[in-house]
Amino acid sequence: MRIVSLLPSATEILFAIGAGPDVVGVTHECDFPDAARALPQLTASSIAHDGTSADIDRHVRKGLHEGSGLYTLDAARLEALAPDLIVTQELCAVCAVNYETVARAARRLAADPRIVSLEPSSLEDVYATIATLGDVTGYADGAAATISSLREREAGLRATRHTTRPRTLVLEWTDPPMSGGHWTPELVELAGGEPLLGNPGANSTVISWERIAAADPDVVIVAPCGFDLTATDRAIAELSDNPIWESLRALREGRVYPVDGNAYLNRPGPRLLDTAEIFGALLAG
Repeated sequence: MRIVSLLPSATEILFAIGAGPDVVGVTHECDFPDAARALPQLTASSIAHDGTSADIDRHVRKGLHEGSGLYTLDAARLEALAPDLIVTQELCAVCAVNYETVARAARRLAADPRIVSLEPSSLEDVYATIATLGDVTGYADGAAATISSLREREAGLRATRHTTRPRTLVLEWTDPPMSGGHWTPELVELAGGEPLLGNPGANSTVISWERIAAADPDVVIVAPCGFDLTATDRAIAELSDNPIWESLRALREGRVYPVDGNAYLNRPGPRLLDTAEIFGALLAG
């Protein structure tokens, strides 16, 4: 089988279940595991990631409003790769090339590939997507083993006794501030925290600085969507002239933690258990 993955999390799942050798094309963001970096890249982004968080937000909102799309797909390269299976998503127009673009390109292919769209909103949904990819690729045994290992780690986290549960805010964007959605509140709970202002099972939402001040979290984890640690540190530094941010108890007490959101929070795949374990270490500190 020849597989094209147009979703970084799907790429991670495919390699985890043993289907990596069948993957023939990926996105420009598929950087894990290392073997994925060497594969042909089929997408590009129109988002300039060197601006401020506010600049990037304006660019994204403008693109979505105009319907211009934030990603491009190399249809000619896709045709040359002749995939039997294309894995994509409809969950988030900001996170990856949109489904309609993929479907339109696939209709022009002579091979008539199968398109599988993944839409996880919780940790349990992630397990289901792993099973689905195992079934459609012929790697059901590898998928079952992966899920079993992840469930074992989850059970270990749930069994951990916590003397306190720090009230934890996860910021998935900083300007404007956006709280963690989908699986993020669940990961905070697994880590031993009490999630604040989250939106479990649904998209992250804009929240006001006044609401953040009123909640006064014990811990703030800053993990902007698509940002690595260097960009996250820059986003935190941009908040230095915000009086509400500067007044937060978590900041005063040194309990603001940057996390690589691109690697550990935005991709609904096997590394979400790594994320819960990272959160657990931060909350215990």
